[in-house]
Amino acid sequence: MIARKVPVTIVTGFLGAGKTTLVRHTIEQANGRRLALIVNEFGDVGVDGAILRSCGIEACPEENIVELTNGCLCCTVADDFIPTLEALLSRTPAPEHIIIETSGLALPKPLIKAFEWPDIRNRVTVDGVVTVVDGPAVRAGRFADDPDRVAAQRAEDPSVEHENPLEEVYEDQLLCADLVVLNKTDLMPEDDTELILREIRASVPRAIKIVATREGRVPASILLGLSAAAEDDLAARPSHHDNEAEHDHDDFETFLVEVPELASPLDLASRARDAAEAHDVLRIKGFAAIDGKPMRLLLQGVGERVETRYERPWKVGEPRIGRLVVIGQKGLDREAITRILTGGA
Repeated sequence: MIARKVPVTIVTGFLGAGKTTLVRHTIEQANGRRLALIVNEFGDVGVDGAILRSCGIEACPEENIVELTNGCLCCTVADDFIPTLEALLSRTPAPEHIIIETSGLALPKPLIKAFEWPDIRNRVTVDGVVTVVDGPAVRAGRFADDPDRVAAQRAEDPSVEHENPLEEVYEDQLLCADLVVLNKTDLMPEDDTELILREIRASVPRAIKIVATREGRVPASILLGLSAAAEDDLAARPSHHDNEAEHDHDDFETFLVEVPELASPLDLASRARDAAEAHDVLRIKGFAAIDGKPMRLLLQGVGERVETRYERPWKVGEPRIGRLVVIGQKGLDREAITRILTGGA
């Protein structure tokens, strides 16, 4: 008998698009299916894995959630990804489906190429590449493939007058997708949603599925079971980096800020917005403790747009210290950003 290949879903998308939220909703809808997760952080931070571990879903136990924090998967396939995947496949019982959440700066195509490796080709298949798009961010022209067209009616912004490498990452993630999830549609008018949907369809030269949603809520029945076998379809997934030996992330940096217990969620959100505005931070995410509250507060910030919600109770004996990950382009003033986030002088 020929063993059935384990399907793998790759979830990609730019910083703050909502990948972790989408993955969390997916594992909550597993309906008994044994899942495993590989989470690739940008930098050695470990926040996304902590958020997913807090789900407590029996179908995806903590030992099946693996964090790779030594670099971007598209650059460290041989060193990190292949051994991790082989370790998951050797477990008893083996996972029935594996989900990979890439970092927001990852190019999906080099990762798909890894599934051509003889050691794993006969054991797994890329069921589909899911690209999560932050609708409001694209509408503002910040990470769009064509900012002038996507944001035709917005005020002139100097940031679109020069080539932005972030746009190439965004384009590559779209061009590799089997399913595009246009997220956060509740934060923009319906006309803007339709405009972005048209732009995505025009930018991808093949038929793909596009789903418009809010808060990453997409049924697992749509995300899992695409049967794309993407590793056999690489020629149809062009990339700006097809002729490059590697993908350089030297233009970006990330660091971790520990935050003491705060007076209110509004306090934390205000600090995050102030830091993003003053220092052009791309992404702030993490969790914090609020005075008198037994629940841990989760913060998700994209530029100056910040959202907070209570996530789970603090565990007995767990230090009530917050951890925020800051991501931006090279040259961030770490000391100044840390002072803002911690309330320091």
